[in-house]
Amino acid sequence: MTMNLFNQFLSPTFLGLPLIAIALMAPCLLYPSPAPWWQSNRWTTLQNWFIGSFIKQILSPINTKGHSWALLLATLMVFLITLNTLGLLPYTFTPTTQLSLNMAFAVPLWLATVIMGFRNSPTHALGHLLPEGTPTPLVPILIIIESISLLIRPLALGVRLTANLTAGHLLIQLVSSAAFSLLLSQTTAASLAVSLLLLLTILEIAVAMIQAYVFVLLLSLYLQENV
Repeated sequence: MTMNLFNQFLSPTFLGLPLIAIALMAPCLLYPSPAPWWQSNRWTTLQNWFIGSFIKQILSPINTKGHSWALLLATLMVFLITLNTLGLLPYTFTPTTQLSLNMAFAVPLWLATVIMGFRNSPTHALGHLLPEGTPTPLVPILIIIESISLLIRPLALGVRLTANLTAGHLLIQLVSSAAFSLLLSQTTAASLAVSLLLLLTILEIAVAMIQAYVFVLLLSLYLQENV
């Protein structure tokens, strides 16, 4: 039973070819490209307003050196939201439930912020490893602890996104299986399970958006420390 539950997170294949590449290209096909005329439609206007508000909120505490990341962070935010929400549709696949994919997002971006910090201000970057006023006997221990906390940041980014989406999908499948099995024998219990399933679906839509926002927000905080 446990293996059947986790089979939903396996990458689907067609003629021996993994379909994860098609799932990753889906967001590019859904969002409209800028139109050549001056007046935009409602969908493009709403999209531009959302991206502008998001960038203003994320980059407001960061100095001008970090504003060059605006396009990257906005694209990553929209991309993750689309993948997370599309994965809630029936007979679809959620690529962001794969830890390998999330780590492929987290590690290069985190490493880019660290390299930027050491390139722009190495003294300030190294200063994060040792808090001011630390007693001398604790200096080696704190340096080791801060180094470990710095190195596990990308792992925390990837695991957080994977765990939250995986837990939500498992809950939805468990409740839907219970509702289906109780449909003929216990109508009242099945109705309660269906109501719970609807609430879980709404909650998972919110989680899909919030987790994408948290992923990009933490990256912006790492960027803020290094610029």
